[in-house]
This record gives sequence, C-alpha cells and structure tokens, in this order.
Amino acid sequence: MRLRFAPSPTGALHIGGARTALFNWLLARHAQGELVLRIEDTDRERSSAENVEQILDALRWLELDWDEGPVFQSQRGERHAQALRALLESGHAYRSNATAEDVKAYKQRHGAERGFRGEPESAGAVRLRVPDEGATVVHDLIRGDTRFEHVHLDDPVIARADGSVLYNFAVAIDDLDARISHVVRGEDHLSNTPKQLLAIEAARAAGFGGEAPTPVYAHLPLLHGADGKKLSKRHGAASVQDLRQAGYLPEAVRNYLALLGWGSGDDSTVLSTDELIRRFTLEHVSRNPARFDETKLRWLDGVYIRGLAPHELCARLAGFLREHGHALAAEDSRFARAVAISQEKIHTLADFWPLTGPLLNGTSDDPKARRRWLDAVGRATLADVRETLAGVESFDEAGVGQALEAVVERRGVKPGQVYQPLRVAISGSTVSPGIFESVALLGRDETLRRIDTALAPE
Repeated sequence: MRLRFAPSPTGALHIGGARTALFNWLLARHAQGELVLRIEDTDRERSSAENVEQILDALRWLELDWDEGPVFQSQRGERHAQALRALLESGHAYRSNATAEDVKAYKQRHGAERGFRGEPESAGAVRLRVPDEGATVVHDLIRGDTRFEHVHLDDPVIARADGSVLYNFAVAIDDLDARISHVVRGEDHLSNTPKQLLAIEAARAAGFGGEAPTPVYAHLPLLHGADGKKLSKRHGAASVQDLRQAGYLPEAVRNYLALLGWGSGDDSTVLSTDELIRRFTLEHVSRNPARFDETKLRWLDGVYIRGLAPHELCARLAGFLREHGHALAAEDSRFARAVAISQEKIHTLADFWPLTGPLLNGTSDDPKARRRWLDAVGRATLADVRETLAGVESFDEAGVGQALEAVVERRGVKPGQVYQPLRVAISGSTVSPGIFESVALLGRDETLRRIDTALAPE
C-alpha cells in the first residue's frame, strides 16, 4: 500500500489537513505500507517557502513521519510536459482557444447539462478529450460508488497555452509516477476525482504511466465546528500551529483527530498512538461530517497531562515556557515542585503559567480579586493568617495545612473565607494550585513578605 499526503503551501497546515495527514499515516503504518509527502506548490502566487516550512514543522510536531519526499510538484515540470506531449500526439488531448463565453454559447446551443466539446486548433490551452458516451465511476471506500456521466462533463483544461499544466493533470501524473495505490483526502476533492481518473486513463492509453495502478479513493467527511457549521477560525484553533501555541500535547492531538470521523469500534476515547495504528482501517470511517470541539480536546489533553511522569511534564513545560518568554522560570529550583502541584489542575501546557507562574515570578495584579477578598474583613482574616503562619514550626504542606485549618475553625467561617484572601495575597488572583501546596512552595519568608505587601496601606 502506497499513500500520499499532498498539502498545498498556501498557508499553515489547518486542522482538516492535519486530520487527512494523520489518517494517511495511520493507514500506512497499519498496513506496513509507505507514505509519500508531496508538496503541491503549483499555485505560484500563493505558495511560499515559509508556508512549506510551516507545514513540515507541523508534521514534525505531530510526529507524523514519511517514507519518501518531500517531493515538490513544481520541480516535476519536465515530467508533466512529457505526459502532455504524449496526450497531444495520441489525440487524447487537443489545443483550444475557447473562452468562457464560447463555452457558455456552446451550452446555450446544446443545453446547459451538455458538457463542452471543443474543436482542435493549432494553438491555445490544452483540453483533455472526454469520451462522449459512458461514465466515470469513482469507487470510493467510504462513500461507495459515485457515477459521473461523460455527457455532462466538459473537456477540462489541463494546461495553459504556455504549456504549464493545471492541478488535476499534475496530480494524476504524479500519482501514476509515484505508484500511489490509495488516495485518502477530504470530501471537497470528490469533484476533482473524475477528471483525475480520466487523465490517468488517457495517459495510459497514450503509452504513459507503465503498469502503475489506478488509485483507490477514499474521501473523508468534512469537519464542522461544535455548532454544526463548517470548521473555520471562528471556532477557535484553526491550524496545527494554533494548537501548538495553545499548549496541547501532540499525542493528545493525534488521539483526538483520529476520532473525528473514525470510530475504534468499542467507543474507546483514550487511545495511544500504537493502539490507533493497530486498529485503524477505512472501514470504520464515517460518511457523516465530524465535529471538532475544542472543549473535548482540552479534556483529552488534560487526561494525557495527568498521565505524564513528573519529569516528563517538567521537560515539556520547560520547553513551552522557553518558547513563550519564561525561560528563567524553568531554571528556578522550585520548578519541579511547582509542576507537581499543578499537574492535576491544568489541561494544557499553556494553563501552567496563569495558574502557577505568579508563585515563581511575582504576584499578578487582579484589582477585582483585591476588591472582593481584601476588604476590611478579608484584611483582618489575612492578618490572623499571617500571625499564625509566622509561628508554624514545620513549614511544609502538612504544617501549613494544620495552621490554616486552625484559623478556619477559630474564626468560625467557611474555608474559602480564609483561603481566598491568602491566595490573592500570595498570587495576586483567585487562582493558584492548592493553597497549602502554594504556601509551602513559597516558603515562610516569601509568604510573609507577600502578605505584608498585601496588608500595607495603599
């Protein structure tokens, strides 16, 4: 089995493209086949080296490797020209100067449903000759058979007048040359498939392509947002880079994307990559649109974060913090303990800094939190807490916990009435890891210093 992932470098690798790459990769690894990476960069105006690198970087981050490539479509011009000459010489293609207006006039004469047929000319763009009778049937492993009657198909333009070939012809020749056995791609490509199949048949008839197989096609269902509408930027993360910047783990993203339109067969949700490879087949891919819900991805990412060994989470967070301008925090002697007390509370790597960064980097500033919890009552409670903590003999989590619980009991209030003023004093906001763990992490001197600052007259 030989598959290919063929992105166009006209932007970052969006989530739908990442899902397509993953499905191809899983299928290739499941079947012990080969995956070819092809960069379809024939759109000269929109393709760029920067976008190519973004796509490669996204695939590397997702840990999706390939066996051949990257092959750049733009570098195969001579091969495409050879195929084009073969079709012209054999009569399977012809030159035509027909304009859009000519096509419109043709359809007015013959009926709107009649495919355009041109007359061969000595110059002009190149059109593929579609048979007048019969049909091209796309045998789709997901959608079943789709029949395209030739009488309704225009002779498609496959090359410009200057000889530069168009997308559908280049793809057909590239698939033949690479001996691609299975084309797995988005449903939006279904309308391209009959043109590509006709080009493959014509190339073969012209003696081009040898004994390469005709690919089997599988068109993946569209991706929708949680609201059921076509996935777009308004739904949140739109690209793999967005997910990476948001602090998701690549293994969690692989797991989640695999479940968008594919079922494991037993409703399993948390599946390791090895398990996905073992189970993945096209038979369990749905025809129905799949919904990308970032809330569910956050939940799944949290499961993966809690499953990491502490040293591994430290390493992941250190790398993430360095990329986002907080390198010194990862070098703090308290960093490992700060990670440990945060692991149960964060869902992404990006959650760590807002939650725990103030303990390592100095308090944040939340005026609303100060007004809510450091009023006269809160300040009186905080003064009591300060006096109690100053006298704690063993300033560890157990000792701090006993001391704070004693304050709660002595004042006859709910725990939050004691813990929240303290939390605002030591972190600047109403969020932090567990209060006992946070105070113990800071230590006696720093905790008392921050309380004193909070109690100082403004």
